[in-house]
Amino acid sequence: QVQLVESGGGLVQAGDSLRLSCAASGRTFSSYAMGWFRQAPGKEREFVVAIRWTSGYTYYADSVQGRFTISRDNAKKTVYLQMNNLKPEDTAVYYCAARQGEFTTRLVDYDYWGQGTQVTVSS
Repeated sequence: QVQLVESGGGLVQAGDSLRLSCAASGRTFSSYAMGWFRQAPGKEREFVVAIRWTSGYTYYADSVQGRFTISRDNAKKTVYLQMNNLKPEDTAVYYCAARQGEFTTRLVDYDYWGQGTQVTVSS
């Protein structure tokens, strides 16, 4: 079993930065992919970024490319999402997810989810 716990959300102004963390526990993650998704009020949950745990290969949604950066700390089993130049449209609950195997952009492919952390960006 895998447990994921997100932290780091908050209320910021447009142009500010935040760093989200996703602490993973339960097993080794050498064959896992980790992803960040977000869900804004009244909208479907959408893909933000994913990382292949072993190689560090990353893939970003167009909407965050160049502003968000995903990274991981193998020793701490933690994935980070550095979010810069935040915009009001980035307001959402951000979820960390994990799956064994290659990463995908489809939320249905992920087996494990955190509880989410709220990010609110005011204009």
